[in-house]
Amino acid sequence: MYARKLRAETIIGDERKPAPLEWLDSFCMRNFTGSQEFDDTLPTGEGSLEAGLSIEPERLAAAMSEWFTKRGKGNGKPVKIELQEINPR
Repeated sequence: MYARKLRAETIIGDERKPAPLEWLDSFCMRNFTGSQEFDDTLPTGEGSLEAGLSIEPERLAAAMSEWFTKRGKGNGKPVKIELQEINPR
């Protein structure tokens, strides 16, 4: 079900860091977005999540960026989420 491993980083102003697990959990697990297309996601730790093959990382990153910004996670600044697929070795 969760075929992809993704690294999630937040960018707020000039600061880049792993996305907090609490944020990922709020977006992915509780599905506050109301969008069923992101149900196939599972946060696994700070800055990491797993997703099914039906998930488009670019679309997920855009939705997360918009949602976190609207919720004030950037303290008045826009929040950008970058997702990078981690290739299993």
